[in-house]
Amino acid sequence: MNKLVMDVGGSAIKIAVMDDEANILVHDERTTPMDSLEHFLDVICEVYEQYKDQVDGIALSMPGNIDSETGQIYSPGALTYNANVNIIEKLHQRIHVRIAVENDGKSAALAEVWKGKLKDCKDGVVMILGTGIGGGIVINRKVIKGNHFFAGELSFLSVNAKMNGFRDVFAMHGSTTALIMNVAQKKNVSPETLNGIKIFEMIHQKDPIACACLEELCDVLAAQIYNLQCLLDPDKILLGGGISKQPILLETVQKKLEEIYAKLPIAIPHAQVDTCEYYNDSNLIGALYHFQQQFHS
Repeated sequence: MNKLVMDVGGSAIKIAVMDDEANILVHDERTTPMDSLEHFLDVICEVYEQYKDQVDGIALSMPGNIDSETGQIYSPGALTYNANVNIIEKLHQRIHVRIAVENDGKSAALAEVWKGKLKDCKDGVVMILGTGIGGGIVINRKVIKGNHFFAGELSFLSVNAKMNGFRDVFAMHGSTTALIMNVAQKKNVSPETLNGIKIFEMIHQKDPIACACLEELCDVLAAQIYNLQCLLDPDKILLGGGISKQPILLETVQKKLEEIYAKLPIAIPHAQVDTCEYYNDSNLIGALYHFQQQFHS
């Protein structure tokens, strides 16, 4: 039977009714509650009530440091009310159906392993550019969780050797949010007036500030991709998230990487960088795949 799959983001919950082959039969969306756990649970339950006659399980992709076997969320990411919450237990108090949950970056990696550009690869990295930077590390076709379920939390990588708090983490310099904030600051406008689509419209119109900010973003992305290549030597490193649909992003990142390699005195393997196969649907597909693995359905 079909599954109800939800990708919980910092601003919206993407909703899909999906069959076992990840075909999306119904697409829907809700605003992500930011005020309380109870409000969040209310929304999830309302969505289930709407589609319960069509599905026999719920698959969730969510931000945070998550034990996907038990449903325990340790560090909640943007949804601070989920700290130290077992989301499966909370939902089972209201909904009596099979529920699986996986971290959003790891869900994206699972999607690429199952049906995307890592399906023929042994090792890979997925980097999702959005509110922060989600990540998934694949070794021997398995998504690595880590001892504290923290493996692949790329948002927290340092971009400064002195590491002056959270302002020096990768998410604050390499995410879509970072791009928006940088353009807003340099144009002296409110960040609320901008989004990724508007900024790339400016870039295609050769707006000098927007183009310079893209160059800065890609400098940061290329440096961390270089580090990941040196550390893991994967077959591929994939970029995802809404802005990855813009060909100029990948082109600029690849250009920046070549500049890095050209400055080295010896030749080393070059990172093979591409975009994710499924872009914004990656988390939905990966969450479904995790459900299937967990319940062997």
